[in-house]
Amino acid sequence: MKVVLGYDGSLAANAAINSGAALFPAADAVVVYLCTPPFGSKGLRARLRHSARNVDELIDLVDSESEGEAARLVDTGVILARAAGWNPEALVKRTWAGEGLGLAQVAEQLEPDVLIVGARGAGASDSKLGSVSDLVVHHAPRAVLVVSQNMISAEYEAVADGPVVVGVDGSKGSDRALAVAGALFPDREVVSVGVDDGGAVDVAAAQPGHRVPRFRGSGAGATADALVAFAEDQRAGVVVVGSRGRSALKKVLLGSVAAATLQRTYRPVLVVPGG
Repeated sequence: MKVVLGYDGSLAANAAINSGAALFPAADAVVVYLCTPPFGSKGLRARLRHSARNVDELIDLVDSESEGEAARLVDTGVILARAAGWNPEALVKRTWAGEGLGLAQVAEQLEPDVLIVGARGAGASDSKLGSVSDLVVHHAPRAVLVVSQNMISAEYEAVADGPVVVGVDGSKGSDRALAVAGALFPDREVVSVGVDDGGAVDVAAAQPGHRVPRFRGSGAGATADALVAFAEDQRAGVVVVGSRGRSALKKVLLGSVAAATLQRTYRPVLVVPGG
């Protein structure tokens, strides 16, 4: 098992290590820190501005000192990952595309089984559009595990040994999500669930282990609410959803139910691209 984890020293990144190691024990892990412009922390840049004699010297100082700062930060992530039971290595990379696209690019290059990111916002996904986790799940070519920093004790306990709940609807995307869940979690119970949203043919074709009615209302939000409620009842360690569609540039377009699920649960969510 090989995982790539985006690390920036935040509480969300530390939560991603803890939950990721519980879900994928003893994995080989690449702990990635992406340097994005302006390079270096705000405090470091402020200090260097006062010590540099001219612009050329400031640029050289920022280049060298930001690399050292990044190396020290990612080493902390490696220490935490090793303590959690992983076999980690560090990777520091500069990118001008932003952290989200940069992590998707790293996943494309390293081809891990799973890309793991932490989220600071409400639910498993950051609340603001264009956040790192939002961009990663839209563009990464590999399965992405999104971990909220705001889980409570019962949810952390479920991560350790809870079942894997997979939303299915008879589509090729959900079939792939179910297959990937079985491959990634061979030692856990995998529970498939179809939400009866009026598309009875699709749900029946999926042959889920469980069927639940959609919550009052219509659209992806009501479907996601039913899926999340079922995951709560099952004490799920992780919720798995499939994304749908790809552009000509092979960028995964997140399905509406998958996006709504990310916004509605604090449990870890694994988003599986369509392949």
